[in-house]
Amino acid sequence: MTHTIAIVDDHLLIAKALSAIVENFNHYEVLFEAEHGKALIEKFNQKKNIPDIVLLDISMPVMDGFETAQWLKEQHPDVLVLALSMQDDDQTLIKMIKAGARGYLHKNVHPAELEKALDALVQNKIYFPEWATKRVMHNMAMQDLPQQPLLKLNDREKEFLQYIGTELTYREIAAKMFCSPRTVEGYRDGLFEKLDLKTRVGLVMYAVKHGLLKP
Repeated sequence: MTHTIAIVDDHLLIAKALSAIVENFNHYEVLFEAEHGKALIEKFNQKKNIPDIVLLDISMPVMDGFETAQWLKEQHPDVLVLALSMQDDDQTLIKMIKAGARGYLHKNVHPAELEKALDALVQNKIYFPEWATKRVMHNMAMQDLPQQPLLKLNDREKEFLQYIGTELTYREIAAKMFCSPRTVEGYRDGLFEKLDLKTRVGLVMYAVKHGLLKP
């Protein structure tokens, strides 16, 4: 299955370079490029131009990455946003996550990591490098999550939560836990219900808050 991508970046050369890189990946094709958020919205007015994933720069004129991610979150929540930026400070990361970004990469990453991030987004609906998980998720968990008691979890649920903040896919977590992917999905869904959470990000925050992540 081929997944469509829109690239939003005000630097034409960077946008073209990203397009060329993505077009070399298996199962991905670039639908269009846009120089800022308003140009993206104009494209979205044509239903045929709604992609599966948006690669989104942050510092742009007219309508920046924060505003664009927020608009996508409100108007097209099924579109996955992967932020690509030269900025890696905590404040920017947290603001983009709150705006709806499902992933965050520094622009100087190797193309292989970009492809890995895209694959993770498709499979898990989220991708954050471990540096982002450890720095930013901890900050968010301490500041924004409501106080949640440490519920009684069994050993396998705790083991699953140790891996949830890593870059591993659910299939790779299953291999680490010596069980089937379906069993891992069962742990995930059971924790969603038990903890009243809906996303992997929520599980990461819970695990951080209670010291359950692998160091």
